Amino acid sequence: MSLIEEKFAKLGTDHAPGQEVRQGGGTPDAQLRGDPLSGIPVDFSHGDVSESAFGPTPGALEEFIEGVHRGGPQAYTEYRGGAELRDRLAEKLATFTGRPVSGAQELIVTPGTQGALFLAVASTVTSGDRVAIVRPDYFANRKLVEFMGAEIVPVRMDHLSHTDRAGLDLEQLEDVFKSGVRTFLFSNPNNPAGVIYAPDEIGRIAELANRYGVTVIADQLYSRLLYSGQTYTHLRASGIEADKVVTIMGPSKTESLSGYRLGVAFGAARLIDRMEKLQAIVSLRAPGYSQAVLRTWFAEPARWLEDRIAKHQALRDDLLRVLGGIPGVAARAPEAGSYLFPRLPALEVPLHSFVRALRLQAGVIVTPGTEFDPNSTDSIRLNFSQNHPAAVQALERAGQLIERYRA
Repeated sequence: MSLIEEKFAKLGTDHAPGQEVRQGGGTPDAQLRGDPLSGIPVDFSHGDVSESAFGPTPGALEEFIEGVHRGGPQAYTEYRGGAELRDRLAEKLATFTGRPVSGAQELIVTPGTQGALFLAVASTVTSGDRVAIVRPDYFANRKLVEFMGAEIVPVRMDHLSHTDRAGLDLEQLEDVFKSGVRTFLFSNPNNPAGVIYAPDEIGRIAELANRYGVTVIADQLYSRLLYSGQTYTHLRASGIEADKVVTIMGPSKTESLSGYRLGVAFGAARLIDRMEKLQAIVSLRAPGYSQAVLRTWFAEPARWLEDRIAKHQALRDDLLRVLGGIPGVAARAPEAGSYLFPRLPALEVPLHSFVRALRLQAGVIVTPGTEFDPNSTDSIRLNFSQNHPAAVQALERAGQLIERYRA
């Protein structure tokens, strides 16, 4: 394999969320057992943004149309996003995160949070670097670091052994920072487990980043969708030096605006400058007309967000009841976001064969845990932002498949 082929092989999209079903896929490694189970197919690899599940925020389409009517000034904004929009967003994000944001110098609008993540990693990581990544965590973190030619230094997060914290191994984190790591990537709430980092965990990350000169990229995509009784600690307001953190957020998940491809990154001005230079080459800017939709972000109708959270929480609790009735399954209740990351009992087939069997026999699409941690060969991730009764029935069918393939 040539060096360039090896480089792109590291991106490995075969098992990325939803990819298998879009490519078709064939017969599982093991022979299928039993008859297919009937029911409404559910794709747990991403959220359902239809009106029957969790539709986009009110007014989004109208703002998009208004943007189209504005024409050129909206279509061809500055590379980092329209100046007036950035000032508006900076004010809202400063209030939300508890630390000032300069719309002119510290914020960039990107083509989705995925675009923000790529730009942030590319602006901080180069070949030969050592980069700390939590396991488990968002699948693209690992792939982007490897694509940049850097070395991954994993840090353990034992979320199933705790109920009041994410379970990050803080001693190991300090050890890897001491070893020469200069960049740290993590998501909070964690994707795939949906757990929130406790205040002392966030405070320790900030302290260690300052002490050892580590730049932190914090993915806070689900930080608005917090369940009852939960609190959230923003890293950027926890004592970390302003020049050492970039925060990534966007309206694609909680607000169901994924189709507009919108994200933001804000923080260290020197890194935002780099990100703008790269964006100017990669995509010029975030989609111009879509940028107008960000006017609805943090400006939803009264009680809209509370209602969305309540519906997710009710669905979460019903799904946890289903999982609790399957012997050998371990699952922690997510504290935010819309992800479940259950650990399965021992099966007689490999994880990827079971994932394909779920799709072909039960109409249930999930993401294998190995996308988030190479060692999570007994876990699957479910995005439960779905039609409520269909999701419950789908997980019940998954339980039946677990019994069929149980070791």
